Amino acid sequence: MSNDSTNVDPLELEKFSQLAHLWWDPNSEFKPLHEINPLRLDYIDRFSNLKDKVVLDVGCGGGILSESMSVRGAKVTGTDLGEKSLKVAKLHLLETGNRVEYRNVAVEDLAEEYPHHYDVVTCMEMLEHVPDPASIVRSCAKLAKPGGWVFFSTLNRNPKSYLYAVVGAEYLLNLLPRGTHDYAKFIKPSELARMARNARLDTLEITGMTYNPMTQIYSLSPDSSVNYIMVCRA
Repeated sequence: MSNDSTNVDPLELEKFSQLAHLWWDPNSEFKPLHEINPLRLDYIDRFSNLKDKVVLDVGCGGGILSESMSVRGAKVTGTDLGEKSLKVAKLHLLETGNRVEYRNVAVEDLAEEYPHHYDVVTCMEMLEHVPDPASIVRSCAKLAKPGGWVFFSTLNRNPKSYLYAVVGAEYLLNLLPRGTHDYAKFIKPSELARMARNARLDTLEITGMTYNPMTQIYSLSPDSSVNYIMVCRA
């Protein structure tokens, strides 16, 4: 392991480890991930045409996105530093028969092992949980083939995102466990775009994901003030 593999918050790992057995319960604390997954999947597929692509899902957790990309015909590798989450991901493959390779490896180390290897790299809802998100962005850029697609999703940092993603989602609506997010680690689109630019990625589009508490429906939106996805080309 390289020194870069220390780019992990032990408290964050432990937090998700405690919940690992619930990854595939659509009514658990991971319900929001299950509900936004079709949106994210279609969005990624629309740009990159997943069928027959070699794909890396960074911070894959229990494999919700990884498996769904595999179902679309991609050859998927999922990486995470949470061993319990990866065990759950592998067990779920036995139930579904889908094919995903899961690896317990830091993305920085994988970038040394497989530079310019992947057609598509996804890193969803992870950057706001690590000490050095720019290091993750650089590694994702290095892992992508020239002309490859790189997708990031994270949370904007402003008073509205604090109100919606922390106060609303964790305390009022109980959509997420309390303490899931640290507002100080939220990332403005301008900051993420700068990280991408420094990693020699071209940012093509930023799209918001919004939640309507009345209808309980998630949708893609021009409003990137809370959750957003950034599409880049290597």
